Amino acid sequence: MAPHDTIETLYAAFARLDPQGMSACYADDTTFDDEAFSLRGKREVMGMWTMLAENVKAQGGPSAWRLEWSSVKADGDRGRAHWEAWYRFSATGRDVHNVIDAEFRFDPQGRIVTHRDRFPFWRWSRQALGTPGLLLGWSPMLRTKVRQRAAGNLARWLEKHPDGVV
Repeated sequence: MAPHDTIETLYAAFARLDPQGMSACYADDTTFDDEAFSLRGKREVMGMWTMLAENVKAQGGPSAWRLEWSSVKADGDRGRAHWEAWYRFSATGRDVHNVIDAEFRFDPQGRIVTHRDRFPFWRWSRQALGTPGLLLGWSPMLRTKVRQRAAGNLARWLEKHPDGVV
């Protein structure tokens, strides 16, 4: 698959909350990093996407979820895209509109080997966490706490789902 097509396939599957469809886009030795997660290997990455999809479904399903993507570009083994997600954050039940820029690196088969999402943490934390995010979203302490909680949630999820994708 061409890298541009990989990105389009990834987000089309994510918009459907379809981690199985997303899985074909990632190489086995993929890595993923964003403000909440730092993951190594397809099992962890797909575990995260599957866990997030399940959480969205539990918080109201497709009616409480929207994903749009644009500015997809791929050149050689690198690519990027802009995406926005509207969802209910499972830990607080608060509505979030997250604005994200993604960067990718691909293997020769067009699968993702590196995926890096960037978004303004303080903006996200104000929406997802409310007053604590507003007051502390700029601080390394809150960012560390969010990362620790996300890692713990994923570890518990992966214990229950050893293959990563349900």
